[in-house]
Amino acid sequence: MDIAAAKARVVEEVERLRPNLLWASHSICDHPELNFEEHHAHEVCCRLLEEAGLDVTRHAFGVDTGFAARAGSEGPLIAVICEYDALPDIGHACGHNVIAAAGLGAGIAAARLADELGGRVLVLGTPAEEGGGGKVFMARNGALDGVDAAMMIHPADRDLATMTTLAITQVHAEYHGAASHAASAPHLGRNALDAAVLGYQAVGALRQHIRSTERIHGVFTNGGAKPNVVPDRAATLWYVRSDSLSSLEPLKERVLDCLEAGARAAGCTMTHRWNDPPYADLLANEPLLAAFASNTAERGRALARPSGSAQVVGSTDMGNVSYLVPSIHPMLQVAPEGISIHTPDFASHARGDGGDHAVVDGAIAMAHTVIDCWTDPDLLAAARAEWRAATEGGHPPVL
Repeated sequence: MDIAAAKARVVEEVERLRPNLLWASHSICDHPELNFEEHHAHEVCCRLLEEAGLDVTRHAFGVDTGFAARAGSEGPLIAVICEYDALPDIGHACGHNVIAAAGLGAGIAAARLADELGGRVLVLGTPAEEGGGGKVFMARNGALDGVDAAMMIHPADRDLATMTTLAITQVHAEYHGAASHAASAPHLGRNALDAAVLGYQAVGALRQHIRSTERIHGVFTNGGAKPNVVPDRAATLWYVRSDSLSSLEPLKERVLDCLEAGARAAGCTMTHRWNDPPYADLLANEPLLAAFASNTAERGRALARPSGSAQVVGSTDMGNVSYLVPSIHPMLQVAPEGISIHTPDFASHARGDGGDHAVVDGAIAMAHTVIDCWTDPDLLAAARAEWRAATEGGHPPVL
C-alpha cells in the first residue's frame, strides 16, 4: 500500500472516531480516579476498543485496572500507551484523559491497517502513573515482551520533543515516641512530631548542597491528634529525585541520614519504607522522535527541544519502559504557555478545546509513526541501535 494513502486513511479514521474519542476524554476527566482505582476509565477504554474490533484483555498482566488490546498477525509490534489516573483534589490536572483518548485513537486507526501493512499494534492501558508504577508492574508480568517500540503523548503548555525527566523514589518515614500529658507531665513524653519537624528541617539544610538537577520535597501525613497530648507518632512522605537511578542512590542515603537525625535529636525512633518501584529517567529515542516530529509537523505542530523555562520537568514510569524498549514521550500543547501541569487551570484546559485538539493530533501523529515503524525497516533498526548504545553498561535494573 502507498504510505501516503495509508496515512490519509488514518486521518479519515481518527476524524470518524472524533466524537467517541472526545467523549472518552471528557468522561475520564469527569470521573477522576486515583492510583489503581481507575475502574471507570478502564471500562471506557476497553469498551471503545472492543467496539472497534480489537482483541481486548481486561485486568491485564496482573493489574486490575490495566488492559491490553491487539491487532495484526505478523510484523513489528508497536505499543501505544495510555494513562488515565488522576491526582487527589485537582483531578486530571496532568491531562491523562488526553493521553488515554489519543492512545485509543492511535491504536484503533493503526489497527485498521495492520494486516494490510504487515504490522502489529498493542494498546496498553497502564494505571497509576502518578506514583503507583503501573507500567513497571505490567512489564514485570510480560506486557512488553516482544515489543519493538513504545510511544505515548503527554499534555503540556507547549509542543515539546520530550519531557525533562528525573529518576524518582518515595520514602515513607514514621516516627515513634512516647505519649504523655503535655501540661502535667511533658518530661515523660518523647515528641514524635518534633522528631519529624527536625528531620524536615535537616532535609531543608541538605537542599542547599545538592546538584541543581536534584529535587527533594516532602509533606507531613501525620502530626498527632491533640495539642495537649505529646504525639507518640508522626509521619512524613518524601519524593527524592535525581538525574538517573544511579545518581539517585547516594542521594537517598543523604536524605535518610537527615530523617534519622531528627529522630535521634528528639529521643525517638524512626522506621522507613522506600516505595516500589522507583521511576527511571527517560531515554528519548531520537530516530523515533524524528519520525514523530515529522508527523506532528503535518498537523501544524513544531516540536521544540526543551531548554530553560521552555521545558516540563518531572518523573514518569515511562522512563522504566524506555530502558526496556525504544520509546518516546513527546509533549503536546493543550494550554497557553505558562500554565503548569498539576494545577486546576491546566485541568480545565485538558477538558477544553486545547485538550480536544491534542487528542486528535496526538492520535493521528502516533498512528502515522506506527505506520512508519511498520514500513521502514531502517527506522526500527536505527531506533534499536540507539537504544542498545544508551542502555549498555552500568545502568541499574528498572524492574
